[in-house]
Amino acid sequence: MVGAGLAGLTAAAALASAGVMTALIGRRGAHDQRSSALLAGSVAALDALGIWSGCAAHAAPLRRLRIIDATERLIRAPEVTFDASEIGLPAFGYCIENRHLLNALEARAQELPRLLRIEQDAHEIDIRLKDVKLTFAGGAVCAALTVGADGRRSLCRVAAGIAADERKYPQAALTFTVRHTRPHNDISTEFHRATGPFTLVPLPGRRSSIVWVLDTANAAKFAALDDAALAVEAEQTAHSILGRFEIEGGRGFFPLAVATARQFARNRVALIGEAAHLVPPIGAQGLNLGLRDAATLAELVVAARCNGADIGAAGLLRRYDAARRADVDSRAFAIDLLNRSLLSDVLPLQGARGLGLYLIDRIGPLRRALMREGIQPAAAVPRLMRGERL
Repeated sequence: MVGAGLAGLTAAAALASAGVMTALIGRRGAHDQRSSALLAGSVAALDALGIWSGCAAHAAPLRRLRIIDATERLIRAPEVTFDASEIGLPAFGYCIENRHLLNALEARAQELPRLLRIEQDAHEIDIRLKDVKLTFAGGAVCAALTVGADGRRSLCRVAAGIAADERKYPQAALTFTVRHTRPHNDISTEFHRATGPFTLVPLPGRRSSIVWVLDTANAAKFAALDDAALAVEAEQTAHSILGRFEIEGGRGFFPLAVATARQFARNRVALIGEAAHLVPPIGAQGLNLGLRDAATLAELVVAARCNGADIGAAGLLRRYDAARRADVDSRAFAIDLLNRSLLSDVLPLQGARGLGLYLIDRIGPLRRALMREGIQPAAAVPRLMRGERL
């Protein structure tokens, strides 16, 4: 396992807790200013792995989602609200700061006797006929299967000879946390603006995480503001629905792109998380996709090990690729289309977007189907995502 971020730690915990000897190579994740909306299946998986209890106190339920068209264009979509109770759930999931989730994952990793933690970066990956040799400062390990959880510039992906299709957007995301004077009532509000979405993600108390997507020039300009000035700009962009803002803690800043590996597994290497796919921060799909990768791969590996099969065999890698392809491709396509529709000045495209949201708002069965599919794909749900142990 290469990469000690959220997806990598989850995959390592899933494998080691099922009795698979696992080496996790990677430095501890840097302090992350972002937050994540963990959908119901992801929460179920973390609970089954004994991780959720370590971070639940730092999470806020996500009961409703609001989409507000703030593009100020000629054709605007109606406001759409998604309510978890409409599909029989108390919440779509839970929102948590990544630092708390990372701490809970690290704590669980230390409890697993079959998880070897190597806090070094992998320098070289040598793929051989029957195993993979991974070299790091001070040593090396060999494994029948290497899991690449090493991010968008994945060394594992390159070593396996897997190409990726990537397109950069003229946008960047600014992330930070605010305290506010009005309660959020467990509602996430996403303002669709001409430069990208501005999203308020509820956190415990009167606190919210903000993900603000802007054109590259304005993103850099706002990132350079002091806390007081940034709070005023964010409050105005949010139309003061949560009252006065006060910036809390640091900030994150990253350019946006969409990318998908042409294969998710090859040559004894399986890719998960951003090593396999990268999507803009729209619709709370990024991390949840990575956790489904981890759960799917762990299930396949554990089953192969129980049958005495080679866990790095080409057949297992093909099954993993097939199991993840439809989920990843469909969500990446939908997110890319929505983002480009916000950036486009083409009236027919704006009209199609507005009509689509109108139909979702008006047609209950369609809205409920989209909510269920948004939380978790209907096909091939891995056992961990159902709350079952491997």
